[in-house]
Amino acid sequence: MAAGRQRRAEADTFTARLKKQWHRARVALRRSAVDYFRGDGSDWIALAGLLLTVPVIAVTTMVNPVWVSPAALVLPIVAGGLLLRPASLLGLYAAAATALIVESVRLGPYTEGPSRVTPGVVLTVAACGFVGLLIAQFRSRVGVPWRRGGTMLFDLRERIRVQSKLPQLPPGWHREMALRPAGGQSFSGDFVVAARTGGGRTLEVVLTDVSGKGMDAGSRALLLSGAFGGLLGSLPPHAFLPAANGYLLRQDWDEGFATSIHLVLDLDSGDYELYTAGHPPGLQLSAGTGRWEEKAAEGPLLGVYDGAQFDPVKGSLRPGDVLMLFTDGLVETSDRDISEGLDRLTGEADRYVAGGFHGAAWHLIEAVAKDVNDDRALLLICREGPTTAQTLSADD
Repeated sequence: MAAGRQRRAEADTFTARLKKQWHRARVALRRSAVDYFRGDGSDWIALAGLLLTVPVIAVTTMVNPVWVSPAALVLPIVAGGLLLRPASLLGLYAAAATALIVESVRLGPYTEGPSRVTPGVVLTVAACGFVGLLIAQFRSRVGVPWRRGGTMLFDLRERIRVQSKLPQLPPGWHREMALRPAGGQSFSGDFVVAARTGGGRTLEVVLTDVSGKGMDAGSRALLLSGAFGGLLGSLPPHAFLPAANGYLLRQDWDEGFATSIHLVLDLDSGDYELYTAGHPPGLQLSAGTGRWEEKAAEGPLLGVYDGAQFDPVKGSLRPGDVLMLFTDGLVETSDRDISEGLDRLTGEADRYVAGGFHGAAWHLIEAVAKDVNDDRALLLICREGPTTAQTLSADD
């Protein structure tokens, strides 16, 4: 009992209470900061910090106007446009306007010497404030703080990349995918969705090229990749493209068409079906003849008209055979038709026949369409023959 009373007495001391208050203040500040940078909390921390910088800049300007110009007040105004909500931003603008008035009175009329508050300084600060207010109102209307914009774009890119991953294949098969957006951007209108269906025996891959390029095509590609990923494996293969076509029609986009190619491959036998919707044909290398053969099926563009029919072409991959699927950016440009592009692609691909196609997808895009201002994607499916397997074993 005596020990308990002593501990309670120690806990009630001024020092102990002060430590508790300090701990609570730190926790509250940390939570507010976390909520703010997540975009969920108040912006009072940023407002308080920027309000403190205004008198600091004003005092420094009045002490040494040569080194700190009155126009330096645009710095907290620009930062406020990026960090604050419109209502808080108006408070910051009022503080900056007050600081300009005080500087003008203390430094004297601008006609009496340099480094004064001139009409040009006032116009510069006002213009920056106007632009900052427009930015803040736009963020407020969209509901996305500027600090989350980059995170959301990064998440968009990563989701497309993750959804384009190909599943692992059993021994004797090799697959790889290379994607190159137009103009070196991070977002592409080309995407892949793939899944092992039928208890893992069947590989289904859909390569799609959304109309447009860059951010506009990338946002539509994200939406379509999620929808196509949900359809893939949930429907019979012959019903996938009709369902995808109906989905695009329901979106009612101004530029809402897409091309697509759907591969259904039996991993036990090597037999496959290839469905296309306005997409360039696939190319199959026959190990027996060493020649490339076009695999073109019948089917219109996705999102053009309802009730479209998609008839497959059938084939089989034997040991040593290779199947290439790609988008039109790889083989077709404004100064080169698709037949010439196919010839160039197969000519470059012949260089990999002897040594195998491991790592070839990226190099083929580099060799065939490095500087093309269009999204480019290439998918390789290889059924490895005994020679390839022995080579890989020797390399290991």
